Amino acid sequence: MTRVRPGVWTLVTLLLGAGAYALFLVIRGELVDFEVYRTAAARALAAEPLYRLEDGHYQFKYLPVFAFVMTPFAPLSKGLAEGLWFGLSVVMAAWFVRLSLVAVPDRRLSDDRLIVLGLLLTGKFLVKELAFGQTNLLLGIVLLGAVLAAQRGRGLAAGLLIGAGVFIKPYALVLVPWLLWVSGPSAVAALSSVLAAGVFLPAAAYGWTGNLDLLADWYRTVTGTTSTMLLRHENISFASMWAKWLGPMEASPMLTAAASAIAIPIAGAPSLRARPVAPPACLEYGMLALLVPLLSPQGWDYLLILALPGFLLLVDRWRDTPWPWRAAMIGGVAVTSFAIFDLMRRPLYEFVMNGAVPTLGTLA
Repeated sequence: MTRVRPGVWTLVTLLLGAGAYALFLVIRGELVDFEVYRTAAARALAAEPLYRLEDGHYQFKYLPVFAFVMTPFAPLSKGLAEGLWFGLSVVMAAWFVRLSLVAVPDRRLSDDRLIVLGLLLTGKFLVKELAFGQTNLLLGIVLLGAVLAAQRGRGLAAGLLIGAGVFIKPYALVLVPWLLWVSGPSAVAALSSVLAAGVFLPAAAYGWTGNLDLLADWYRTVTGTTSTMLLRHENISFASMWAKWLGPMEASPMLTAAASAIAIPIAGAPSLRARPVAPPACLEYGMLALLVPLLSPQGWDYLLILALPGFLLLVDRWRDTPWPWRAAMIGGVAVTSFAIFDLMRRPLYEFVMNGAVPTLGTLA
């Protein structure tokens, strides 16, 4: 198997960075999501309320301890802080791609080809991630590191990493049943210890009652802003799918729950059947990562970047895949990876996005 040439890594990193930076400058002029984290970090340093209605669409929606994680950026000027985070995000992108490549077992394709094809399918999500200043790359590194640790028999390390991932984004909880199945109760106990520590740590700055108030405010913010996000184009969750099809008032939580109840066992099936396979973790993680934007009511399409190892595995096993499943993959990536306004133009783009077609593509 060939190794990735340094020139390929350099080219990929530069292209991703340049594309994302151009998008960020042309469309917004700032890393809007990163500014949410930086604002929350400044409030945390001053022990001020983190969750405020006046922040509108850009309310802080993460657990309180994450605001403290971002405090190194709070004292810096906006330009310097954004430049540092953007550069760090590009480095994390390269790191996540490398980890994803390591996760794919018994590769059929050369590393160079696998990287190029994988990034072709996920480039839209990666560019959005960088342009918005998001934290999904950091989450992906932590979770994939946990998966690789569990695969190597280091269950405690896997539990600690998944626990830390919950405070980056609670989406990490989707891996808890898998962790219990693969690494046992001791790994889940390690995860629980991290969760307990992270929940209580902000009390050092806010006091016990203040920390409880923060947690209550976090819950109200997350649940209270969900309904306003369901009809947005980029939302590919089950809840958004039903809202787009039936209307936001008619979208039944029962339908969302039913879709989730069907998808979860399908995604978990490889874990039940793949124990004799060495090593099965890439497929298991890829399937569970695809669940994240489907289950979360605020499941933006760029969350699919978390499933990069799964995309790489699909590409690598293309020749081994029967044609009916190849057709499903082609249809799926066509309406998820390439649902781009400049490619489709307005009528087709709005039909695809308003019809929740990317949700179906993710399922495919």
